Amino acid sequence: MAARSEVHFLSQGERCAAWLYLPQGSRPAPIIVMAHGLGGVRQMRLDSFAERFQAAGYACLVFDYRHFGGSEGTPRQLLDIREQQADWRAAVEFARGLAQVDERRVVVWGTSFGGGHAIHTGATVEGISAVIAQCLFTDGLASGLAMNPITSFRVLPLAIIDHLLAWAGAKPIMVDTSGAPCSAALMTAHDCLGGYLKLVPRGLPFQNRVAARAALQIMTYRPGKLARQLRCPALFCVCEHDTVAPTRTTLRHVRMAPRGEVKLYREGHFDVYVGEGFEKVVADQIDFLRRHVPIR
Repeated sequence: MAARSEVHFLSQGERCAAWLYLPQGSRPAPIIVMAHGLGGVRQMRLDSFAERFQAAGYACLVFDYRHFGGSEGTPRQLLDIREQQADWRAAVEFARGLAQVDERRVVVWGTSFGGGHAIHTGATVEGISAVIAQCLFTDGLASGLAMNPITSFRVLPLAIIDHLLAWAGAKPIMVDTSGAPCSAALMTAHDCLGGYLKLVPRGLPFQNRVAARAALQIMTYRPGKLARQLRCPALFCVCEHDTVAPTRTTLRHVRMAPRGEVKLYREGHFDVYVGEGFEKVVADQIDFLRRHVPIR
């Protein structure tokens, strides 16, 4: 296992848990700030990516969003887009303050829903050196329209009730993050349940659920529209058979990035985390890093 340390930083007064990977050598290295997608935590294969980047000479800060994993935040399993965006900003600020890294060269890396946050961060935080986003969520409307109508009819009433109950401080109503087709879950395509859960290491205490109110935010979140505002190099790793983030819509958004590069893969949404799909994607990402944020 690669050398890493447990660290934490504050986001709006609450602790976010993170892993810090530092490469060998004494010179300050570029740092890649990394976070997962919908309901995901660090242990769901982000360590595999970070280890490859570390071996290539890059530092990595891999964090859990508040309300998830090792980070603070109550109620648990609450997905709040504005809070997650604040977590990204806090992570970048923390990374820039580390003595072992080059504060002028910070890369943001996000996967799935986190890929949308990476675009948002790259477009709204000054001085980001590069953006990498894989199997990325860009458009909540498109993702919602791609969902089975039966699932929508099951999830939306729960989301509305949960949103109303939140004003009274009631305990959240939960839905599965990933579920079987037509179930009351946020991701229900044929490959979602097995693909999502195969990322969870054996023995990890993990909850495959989120507060239902998140569905209302997700439907209106369209971070892909900010791709045109990216001024740094950006790599978009897009799956041709993506059942979660519709490929056509993703490509329409990311092709507007002024300095964007698009890599297409024949894999599905969850295939780029493991096996041959992982090997292809991580090799392309390291090549991109070496060209745009080289080790000095």
